Amino acid sequence: MKNVWFIAALAASAGALPAVAEAATAFSTANVNMRSGPSTRYPAVIVVPAGSRVDIRGCMSSANWCDVAYAGYRGWVSGSYLQTTYSQRRVQVGPQYYRPLGIPTVTFSIGRYWDDHYRSRPFYRDRDRWRDGSNWRDDRRDRDRDRDRNRRVQREAQPQDDRDRHPLRRMTRELCERDPSACR
Repeated sequence: MKNVWFIAALAASAGALPAVAEAATAFSTANVNMRSGPSTRYPAVIVVPAGSRVDIRGCMSSANWCDVAYAGYRGWVSGSYLQTTYSQRRVQVGPQYYRPLGIPTVTFSIGRYWDDHYRSRPFYRDRDRWRDGSNWRDDRRDRDRDRDRNRRVQREAQPQDDRDRHPLRRMTRELCERDPSACR
């Protein structure tokens, strides 16, 4: 009798597995960066063109970010840029639709996720930097800001009269100072 119940339970669970494994389908509403984590602070993986079909693998309950698959890539897209069909109308993917659409709630762990999907990507070697989100800084942005500030300071330090700035003008001015009749 136990074997009959076991076989029945096994058959029921096997029938349920395809439904769990299937991903929810959505469409991007704009050209949107697929990111390597659930924030715009993570590196972009690929741009998903507007109107493209993506498969939602799961969404976070704490933020409206979804783990999606597109064209052989895996990554995160904000639910604000995803639409799906619910009750015969298109709706933006949001937490209120996760359960009715069968979208699982997921969490994000950079170590496991990046190990599975991004080992060959250039940003993978900096995963420790990206893992520590509280102290994360975009060094390139800081470098650009510092460069712009240095250029501004240099411009302000230059004399308002930029006659000496260009070599040809400087040579002409020196020639005119030596021989004023040559410059008339």
